[in-house]
Amino acid sequence: MTARDTSPILTLQSIHKAYGPTKVLHGIDLEVQAGEVVALLGENGAGKSTVSNIISGTILPTSGEMTWLGKPYAPAKPSDAIDLGVCMIHQELLLLPHLSIAENMFVGRYPMKAGRIDRKLMEERAYAGLQRLGLDISPRRLVAGLSTANQQLIEIAKALTLNAKLLIFDEPTAALGGEETALLFEQIDRLRSEGVGIIYISHRLEEIRKIADRIVVFRDGEKVQQFETADLPVRTIVESMVGRPLEQMFPPLPVPEDEIIFAVEGLSAPNGRFNEVTFEVRRGEIFGIAGLVGAGRTELVRAIAGADPIASGRIVLDGQDVTPQSPKSAIESGIVLIPEDRKLQGLVLHHAIEENIAYSNLESVSRGGWISARSIRDFAARNIEALGVKGKGAQNADEMSGGNQQKVVIAKWLARNPRVVLLDEPTRGIDVRARSSIYELIRDLAGQGVAVIVVSSDLEEVLGISNRIMVMAAGRQAGILDHAQANDISVMELATS
Repeated sequence: MTARDTSPILTLQSIHKAYGPTKVLHGIDLEVQAGEVVALLGENGAGKSTVSNIISGTILPTSGEMTWLGKPYAPAKPSDAIDLGVCMIHQELLLLPHLSIAENMFVGRYPMKAGRIDRKLMEERAYAGLQRLGLDISPRRLVAGLSTANQQLIEIAKALTLNAKLLIFDEPTAALGGEETALLFEQIDRLRSEGVGIIYISHRLEEIRKIADRIVVFRDGEKVQQFETADLPVRTIVESMVGRPLEQMFPPLPVPEDEIIFAVEGLSAPNGRFNEVTFEVRRGEIFGIAGLVGAGRTELVRAIAGADPIASGRIVLDGQDVTPQSPKSAIESGIVLIPEDRKLQGLVLHHAIEENIAYSNLESVSRGGWISARSIRDFAARNIEALGVKGKGAQNADEMSGGNQQKVVIAKWLARNPRVVLLDEPTRGIDVRARSSIYELIRDLAGQGVAVIVVSSDLEEVLGISNRIMVMAAGRQAGILDHAQANDISVMELATS
């Protein structure tokens, strides 16, 4: 860590925020100095994002004061903050898919020449920003069709081109693998050495210990703890976040039966994103899939779920060839996918929880071809209760925490009693307590005899919940490890082979 000036560049004093009678922030005090990384930690709903949005001008505080570089600071909109050197990189991707990468990186501030956009200069600057993060991709390419990880890197590269004096990172590595995360950390170290202040929000506590100078913990809209170092046991940090002693994070592994109920045989993609993948899953087994970003993990499970085409190979369930031609045929066979982007691919955010659950189960809520509001409400209520979703059926999905949104996505598919459940990044952007409950759900699924396949970029996660782990590298199957053989070294050796 570098030595830093003792004068804060940003201060928050007694910041309150309320929505009508509901108070979400209670007198938050915070300082950020030049050249330091301050980690904001807390469970979903603790107030981290609200504070960040106030600093970045996205929302206004109800009361309280801020200063920036020693002067009063009260941005009314994000552009006010950006103009002063304060920039936030949101967890939710805000790119415009119909524009190129370069256009997205400079939207609203295009370099001009003779009254026109200087595309050559814009693309040169965009490419330089991408190269800093190890992303070798043409800035002329449209954002549409890019992976979640690449879009996240573009968001980060966009912020780096602003030459900001304070950067707010909200879950920046949620979609990134080890290599991409390492490159991001190199850039953060460089920015720190240049005197840039950084607010860093993440649920990945091991990376907090690596990158942060200080830790500030929020709980229920209050600042409850401040640690002057990040070199702390993970248990200490988590217990501060949840306000109670930490229970075991991962449940005991299920004991699968000997019967093989699901098999993938020589599966290849037409675009070469994965080739000749073969594996089997036993009844009641949790089968993990690990690998670096770009290894073909997501493409593989999407193909198994019928969302992407298959060039060759087949998928077998209970001894029968069920190779899907579409998501509908996979679902009818008993194969369901909980996708990595729950907001874009898993939910209709502005619709009610009960409607989201019903959309995947119309045959179960219809009577004689008619669907009543009561049948939807009753059906959803049973599934909401079964999965411990915190919320009422009439509540919109976008009003819920990330953990409860994920439970709704899982609930709508479990209501179909599937035989195979594919989970792609099941705890992305979810807090510690909610992650633990998702792990329990996965464990319970396996206990019911379901074949569970989990894709995760979080190495600790895939090691903690899997009976066996298949490691992928550059679209090929690098090896399968039993739980007893698998550790961070053995997995990474295969992932980089």
